[in-house]
Amino acid sequence: MEEIDYNTIKPPRIGEIIEGEIIGQDRASVFLDLGPIGTGIIYGREFLDAKDKLKDLEIGDKIFAKIVDLENENGYIELSVAAAGKEISWETLRQKKEQGEIIKVKILKVNKGGLMTEISNLPAFLPVSQLSSENYPRVEGGETSQILWHLQKFINKEMDVRILSLDQRSEQIILSEKLIEVDKTKEILKNYKVGDIVQGEISGITDFGAFFRFPLPVEITKVKKKEDKEEFRPEFIEGLIHISELDWKIIEDPAEVVKVGEKVKAKIVDISGGRVSLSLKALKKDPWESIEKKYKKGGVISGKVNKFNPFGAFVQINPKIQGLCHISEFGSQKNMQEVLQIGKKYNFKILLIEPKEHRMTLKLEKE
Repeated sequence: MEEIDYNTIKPPRIGEIIEGEIIGQDRASVFLDLGPIGTGIIYGREFLDAKDKLKDLEIGDKIFAKIVDLENENGYIELSVAAAGKEISWETLRQKKEQGEIIKVKILKVNKGGLMTEISNLPAFLPVSQLSSENYPRVEGGETSQILWHLQKFINKEMDVRILSLDQRSEQIILSEKLIEVDKTKEILKNYKVGDIVQGEISGITDFGAFFRFPLPVEITKVKKKEDKEEFRPEFIEGLIHISELDWKIIEDPAEVVKVGEKVKAKIVDISGGRVSLSLKALKKDPWESIEKKYKKGGVISGKVNKFNPFGAFVQINPKIQGLCHISEFGSQKNMQEVLQIGKKYNFKILLIEPKEHRMTLKLEKE
């Protein structure tokens, strides 16, 4: 027999996961040989919690358990199989997250915020914001009932995801489908640069902008692999045109400017984090470029009040140009709304014109 050096044995700790060999069983307890640190026991509530897992084990089988008490009244180390299983599951998930492993999950339920599933018998959540561009609900106006209706179709379907974040203390697991898409897109986007103009179509509209899908160049839709086989990539890539990049004028609803299926050209204005942002506005003539030829500081112009905000009143000078009559001109928002009416035209004096900043400051002319 190999002699045990007791000086090198680390004392057991509560919460430690330890492997033991089953050396005895009865109707309500299981005994484990834990080697030089002694004998462990699974009994009481811990036995009941793990009854289904323990019933198929035999003398000589090895299992992992978590130490919950260093010594009970009978001198045994008390163990929990259920707690160990959970601990091992969390450790496994941490490794999967660190390695960026792709995990296949089955969607069990949905709510307006996203999709619910399980990984290693632990509840997990896939938020709407972490869905791929293909599965993201393109609901105009962000209507909650429509989003929920869209998500219902994923129940009982399998999806490939990665772990976005883990919090064992609150038992929260957040998943992402988008992370997988981002990695693939990053590689493809190496073939593009800011300033490139691409042709494609509007593939979806939301309250914050429009999704724009454009085809990849033929030369990068297939890639030679080591076995001399061709791997075909998706033929399209999708980006976002933010509402502020749809037109020079202020837009309340993207559907005012574009329609799903409409074919347009767009300019790439940003590539970062595996995402591409585009602009329609950048390909349109900037109405502020020659504004000083038409409007002068100190001049009086007619404009229609079209919106109030905490800073003042937005005034429509022409379809593409808006000015701001600052709140300080009225003293308070209440006074401003008593003096001005939405949709009505007034005369304003131009206090400042800044074409580069697309800014015009106005003052109401007294009648």
